[in-house]
Amino acid sequence: MAVKIRLTRRGRKKRAMYDVIVADVRSPRDGRLIEKLGTYNPLTNPATIEINGDRALDWLLKGAQPTDTARRILSHKGIMLRKHLQVGVLKGAITQEQADKKFEDWLKEKETEISNKVESIQKKKAADAKARLEAEKKVNEAKAEALKQKLAALEPEEEVAEEVVEEAGAATAAEEAVPEEAAVEETATEEEGKAEETPEEPESKIKEPEAEVASEQEVQEKVEEEVKAEDVAEEKVEISEDVKSKEAEEVAEKPTEEASSDEADRDEKKEPKAEALKDEKKEEASTQEEKKEDKE
Repeated sequence: MAVKIRLTRRGRKKRAMYDVIVADVRSPRDGRLIEKLGTYNPLTNPATIEINGDRALDWLLKGAQPTDTARRILSHKGIMLRKHLQVGVLKGAITQEQADKKFEDWLKEKETEISNKVESIQKKKAADAKARLEAEKKVNEAKAEALKQKLAALEPEEEVAEEVVEEAGAATAAEEAVPEEAAVEETATEEEGKAEETPEEPESKIKEPEAEVASEQEVQEKVEEEVKAEDVAEEKVEISEDVKSKEAEEVAEKPTEEASSDEADRDEKKEPKAEALKDEKKEEASTQEEKKEDKE
């Protein structure tokens, strides 16, 4: 029976993991297996490989043939080297101690290589993260500078607006001060005018009757306007009454006309009926006379 060391798939879609197994050549990929040697996960960096080296070496010495992928995995873990050294021991080319020492030296080199690779990957990740942070800082600094420029451009406009407001406040204060001075001047002029008008009392007495006369004329004019308005309202009332009386007469005349027209229609209808009756009577009389003549 031909036996192979190969991989069998497991895991969900796009998240595949593999088992390293020993199976018959005729069995399908996910079919019956003889023994499971370990697992292989290619999703991590570096890939994680867990395998039982002693059992794998035993199957290799028995003649199991690994596939290409399984061979790379076994060589990565040093199992193929162990097989080569063990064959040399069996042939007597080297001793078991020399084979073990060579394998230990190889393992140390491999471990240092793997550790260096892991460190380089971590450093690369840290460098990428640092670069992203620096790029974000630059972007933030550029935004802050743009905001400062905008604020600097707005500050002169605010200063100008404040100056305009101050000037407007000063102008309003001056305007308020001017009326006060004008009021003081007006009070002074009024006092002077009163002092001048005190001896001229007769003129004021003469002017008062004129005002009274003007007020009497205005009263008369108002009275005349009210009288005219009343006359106009009375005329409108008379006109409306005349219109209503005419409408009532027309309404009263309409039924009489309709009644006369109905009577005329009735008379016209009665006349043909009377004529028809007369004609029928004449015909009956003529028929009776003819019958009498026939009898005679």
